[in-house]
Formats: sequence, structure tokens, C-alpha cells
Amino acid sequence: MHRPLLPFASVLLTIAPAFAAGPPARTVADDLAAEVNPFIGTTNGGNVYPGATLPFGMVAFSPEQTPLPGKRFPIAAPGGYEWRANGVRGFALTHVSGTGCTGASGDIPLMPVTIPVEIAPSSIDAGVLYSSLLDHAKESASPGAYAVTLDNGVTVALGATERTAVGRFTFPEDKPANLLFLTSDSEVGSTDSSIRIDPATRTVSGSVTSGNFCGYLAEDRRESYYTLHFVAVFDQPFQAGGTWRDDAIAPGATEGGGGTTYGTRGHPPAGRGAGGWIAFDAEATPVVEVRIGISYVDAAGARANLEAESPAGTTLEATQAAAREAWNDTLGRIRIEGGSADDRTVFYTALYHALLEPSLYSDADGRYRGFDGTVHDLARGQGAQYANYSGWDVYRSQLQLVTLLDPARGADIAQSLLNQAEQNGGVWDRWTHLTGPTGVMNGDPSPPSLAAIHAFGGRGFDLQRAYASLKKAATEPTAKDLDTRGCPILCVGQRPGLDQWLRLHYMPVGAPGWGSAADTLELVAADFGLAELARAAGDAEGERLFRARSGWWRNLFNPQATPEGGYIQPRHADGRWAEFDPASHDEFVEGSGAQYLWMVPFDPAGLVEKLGGAETAARRLDAFFRTPEGEWAVTKSGPLHAELDNEPSIASPWLYNFVGQPWKTQATVRQAMRQIWTNRPEGMPGNDDLGAMSSWYVWSALGLYPLYPGRADLVVGSPLFPRAAIERPDAGIEIRADGAAPDAPYVQALRVDGEPSDRAWLPADFVERGGRLDFTLGREPNRAWGSTTPPPSYGPEG
Repeated sequence: MHRPLLPFASVLLTIAPAFAAGPPARTVADDLAAEVNPFIGTTNGGNVYPGATLPFGMVAFSPEQTPLPGKRFPIAAPGGYEWRANGVRGFALTHVSGTGCTGASGDIPLMPVTIPVEIAPSSIDAGVLYSSLLDHAKESASPGAYAVTLDNGVTVALGATERTAVGRFTFPEDKPANLLFLTSDSEVGSTDSSIRIDPATRTVSGSVTSGNFCGYLAEDRRESYYTLHFVAVFDQPFQAGGTWRDDAIAPGATEGGGGTTYGTRGHPPAGRGAGGWIAFDAEATPVVEVRIGISYVDAAGARANLEAESPAGTTLEATQAAAREAWNDTLGRIRIEGGSADDRTVFYTALYHALLEPSLYSDADGRYRGFDGTVHDLARGQGAQYANYSGWDVYRSQLQLVTLLDPARGADIAQSLLNQAEQNGGVWDRWTHLTGPTGVMNGDPSPPSLAAIHAFGGRGFDLQRAYASLKKAATEPTAKDLDTRGCPILCVGQRPGLDQWLRLHYMPVGAPGWGSAADTLELVAADFGLAELARAAGDAEGERLFRARSGWWRNLFNPQATPEGGYIQPRHADGRWAEFDPASHDEFVEGSGAQYLWMVPFDPAGLVEKLGGAETAARRLDAFFRTPEGEWAVTKSGPLHAELDNEPSIASPWLYNFVGQPWKTQATVRQAMRQIWTNRPEGMPGNDDLGAMSSWYVWSALGLYPLYPGRADLVVGSPLFPRAAIERPDAGIEIRADGAAPDAPYVQALRVDGEPSDRAWLPADFVERGGRLDFTLGREPNRAWGSTTPPPSYGPEG
């Protein structure tokens, strides 16, 4: 049975009258944060967190729950929170949104307890002694704020600025009032931590050294790569309770430290850890507030960030109000009209989740610690350094959305990736966590990521230097590219097996990497993005080279792969076809051969031709999205059907536009939106992957999608809402949809800037200049609209 949603999740704005001509004026009364339900995605593998944070904030102050019974891993979920769990072990200062593996960050959990601390909290004997039960009926969350009354009687309320956390703990007056600092207990463990308790200045400070993202998957990647420093200042006096390390407790001690290690399997072992605690006089001062600054540079940076963003006298209420204002400003970049309460909440929650990552990494003074371990200043013209880049996920549509709404931030993200690569020996890592090149996933997502940022208006980064670096990485194999360390999932090279790619023009079975067929499709997308960067950088020869390489997917297309037709089929280095079953994941990554067939998003026309033409391709798409009985098969229908809860499939519904049947794109996308995305804790389709999946929903609800990796052309679906206004510097986009309704996905007509259009796509210059789209929608398909002029396809000769 599903728990009812909390009352705050269904708060609605009063819908204004129909918009007058022109973009709607934003007012201070626009409380779009009230539309967001942060609990969406907190189960069903969404791995998001409900705590307090700002758009792209460094701090994410949120619960760390106890694991579900019988779970293999010692966390509730990546992100720290799982709706079905009923215990809280602390409130950590940092989180990463929607990750897979077994989490990341979750640094410096604070836990209020109302019993004496007589057993070391890290000892095996402590068990869950210092945890507390959680009742969802006593919990609430909204953008920038979180509150809960725990079963131990403590009420916890949290807020955040970009680099600081503000918390309030209200203790029962008739019980001990202790606050634990579990300094070593990051989600995936630590190699060291420190704590210093200073009652005279009401300050607790320290650090944790951690990393280990996905380290349990490869013995040679279980390593620390960042240190977080914190300084916490309280508004009430306290006594030093003591410190502990492993099972040894030192009452009254004011300094301590130690790590959990990563054990023998890549997770912190039981009985290891360190921290300290402080004690309050709950009878005299039951309400305690704390301001906490953090920094990845040094202790001085943590204190400076605290003084800059939460100086003495800062209150929780003021912090939460400022955070809500920041969220209203950011969410207000897209304003929708109409729709049901649930549809609005799902939309604005998806937008909220799409704008959490990458997270701010530089301090208030512009310093940050680089991948080389040294302290750097921001590049000239750079506003901030960002961290946490899940390239395999976000290159598809999240970075496009972020840059569409804020080109300057997009440019800063691109510059951040360039800075990371230059500090990492020239390697553009696929999945970076803070200062860690983790190597997670496959392919080379940085070229299409930077090309997409540039295409959507993020121009304020060093394009020439970035392109030169990426071109070198794509043409000159390095020792790391030839290395199998970390493989298959965490390969150390930027382009594992690059020498074989250059020699064979496909990635063969047995090459370094994860899955050779999936690697081939990811690398052709990377080369397509690199061709777009070459064009932007003025390298015509490079553009021709990489455009030609983007066609190498054809070397794995076997027209006789199965009796039913051709597929992308794994191949050996000697040219022999490998054994193949389209339902198998062998040589693919997080998907089957059937699901990867459609992953040629920049050249669908080339794929359609290989499949035997539009009629055959349409028939195969129908079989992909429908069961033999005619039922929808957009998720959980088996490996021969679409799986729109993960990245390899999410572009496929848009391919109907290329076979003259755009009404099927409209119907299929809408079915996925209605079936998978709901206003419930489980209403997100699996890992959100730092906003990648949420961005798909936002684009789909707008009726547009950035299909091409590294270009700003948009393919057209159908809007969910009667009106949407996208606020952009000098290039706003207004979308009107007469007849829009959940059960009316079919485009009857479209006008672009007042002119009739029969094309189910928009050229790249529409994004650049902005404009107005007027849809007419209906409940029955118009098979004539958009059927004769397919979107452009960019093959090797395109």
C-alpha cells in the first residue's frame, strides 16, 4: 500500500487567468517551490534525497537512514534516503543526487540522541543504539527546507546556503541532550577523519577524507581522493562529551580522529569509525541552532565560507526563506500554466531534480582544490568551479536543459571540466566525483557534453583549449587507454582501447572497456560531438574527420543478425561476428542488444536505411514499444522491449519522427510520462543520475527534445501544458498548446513564430534566437502532420 502524500506536497498556486500576449511577468508571489515534492524518487531506485539544498549547491543537508532489513550494503540507498526505511542514523552535510552504485559523499552526519553516550557509536555493540525511528507523518520537505520529529523526541529542522548548513535541534527537556558528530561515517566510508571540540567558542571543527565511489566494483579503485573540512558554530553553550575511535571511547576528550577504511569488499566494515559528541543542558536551553561551513580546500576556507554566507546572527528561518527565494527564481525560468495539481508537481519536481547537479565546488573566495591535489583559483572569466559530473548520463539532455536556462552556468560547467582534465594529466574522466576521476561507465561523454553546452549558448569557456585537448585524447592512445585497470566498469583511460578503435573502426570483443558494442555506439556519439566542437573551433579538417568516424557504427550493423532483421552486433577483432541474442546484455551496458539498436541519435536516417527503409523501421519500433498483444511496453516488459527507466532507451521514442509517423512519438512519450512519472515516492523511473532522467521528463513535458548529441536542433513531440514560458537571456521561448490535456497528445497543427509548420523538428537557430510555438492538440492522431518532412540526420556525408 502506498503511503498518502504529505499535505505540503499538494499545495497549489492560484492559477492566474490566461496569459496575455507576450511572456508572463514574474512576481514575488510566484511560489513555485510549493509545487515541488522532494519525496518523489526516494524509493524505486530513484536515489534522490529530500533534504535542504540550493540549486547546484555544495551543501545538501539531509538524512542518512539506516538500511532496510536484509540489505547487502550498509546504506539505506545512494543519496542516503529510502522512503521504505524507518530509521535515521544522522543528518549529513553533503549528498549526490540520484547516483547508482552504493552512494557517494554523505559526509559528517550529525545525530541528536537522548541517551547517555556510554558505548562507542562505531562499535559493533552499539548496533542501532544511537539511531532513531522515523515516521513520515512527522516529516516535511520543500526546496531549501527539511524537518522531522524523531521517535527519540528530538525535532530537527534544516536549511542551507550554497556552502553552509543551518540546523535546529529541539531536545526534550527531561532527557539527556547529546549531539554526535560521526566524522568518519561518509556513505562509502573513509580513510581518515578528525574532530576538535572547543566549548569556549561553542565550535566543533574537523574533516573527513573519503572517495571510493563505486570502489566495491574494482579492488584497484578503492581509494580516497577528497578531504572535506567543516566548522560548526552553536548558539548555545555545550560541554565536551568526548570522542571515540572504533570501540574505544574517551569521555571528556576534545580531539580525536580515525577512518572506517574500505574493508575487504569496498565498504566500511562493522566496528570501525571515529567521531565525537557534545552535550547540552536541555532543561535550560532545549532549542539549539548550529551554523556549519564546509570547504574542500582547507579549514580556513570552511570558516570563511561560514562567515560569508551564514554570519553570526543568521537564523534558520532567514536561511530557509532565502533558499526558497533562490529556488523560486531558478524554477521560474520555466513557468507553466494549467494542468492538474499532480502534473504540475511532477513537472516542477523533475525540474528541481534536474537543477541540483553538478554541485558548486569552489569556495566563496574562488579557490578550489584540483585533481592534482593543489589549490587553484578560478580561470579568467569563470564564475565558479563545479564538481560531480556523471557524463554518461547527463550528456543526453540534462546539460542542454541547464545551459538553455542559464548559459553562463553551462559555460562554467564546461570550463570546470576542462580544468579537471588539465589537472588530471589531460584525461577527461567519464564520471568525476569531487576531485576523483572514478572512470565509471563507458564511452567518452565529454565531447558531446561540451558541444551541447556550446550549442545551447554556453560560450564563456576556453573552446580552443578544450577542443585541442579532446582532439588529442581522441587521436593519440595513451598508456591508460591501453590499460585494463578498473575495467570493465571503472576503466582508467579516457578512451579505453583507442588503439583498436583507430585500427579497426569499431570496438572489438575483448578490448579494454565495458561492453564492446555499447562502447562503439558511445564512441560514435563522442566523435559526432567532437565534430561539432571542431566546427565551432574552426577546424574544418577535424570536423570532416570526426564526422566520418561517427559513421563507424555501421561496422557493427549486421543485416542478418537474426531472422527478424539486422542489429548492432558485437564483433571480434578478426572480423568474425560474435554470438548474438538481442535479448542479451552481453557486450552492452545496462541494456540489451534490442535496446541499443536505436542508439544512433545523430543519424536516425542512416539507421532507418540499414533497417530496410521507413516502413520496416516503423514496424520494428512498434514491436519495440508494444507487446505482441498490443499492450504498451515502455518499461519492465523484458529485454526485447523499451526500457525508458534508463538512458540507453530514452531517445528511442523520438525516432518515429524519422519514419513519417510523428503521432507515434507523441503517443509513446506521453505514455511513458503518465506510466512512469507520478506524484508518489516511487514516481521516478530508477536512478535519476544527477538529473539526467528528470531532464528527459522536463523536455518531454515541453514537447521538445535535444536528440542530437552536441547540436541544438530539437525534435518535436507534444506539450503537456497549455502554456509554458522559458525565460532566457535575450532568447525566451513561449509555448502555447490549445487543447493540451494528458489524454490529448496528438499534434493537429503547429505554428512557429506565427507561420504554419509541417515539420516535427526545429532548427538549431530557434534555440539561439528564441521564439514562439503555437500547437493545436487533440485526442486523435493527425497522420498527415509532420509525416512528409523528417528531421535532419547527420551521417558521415551529412
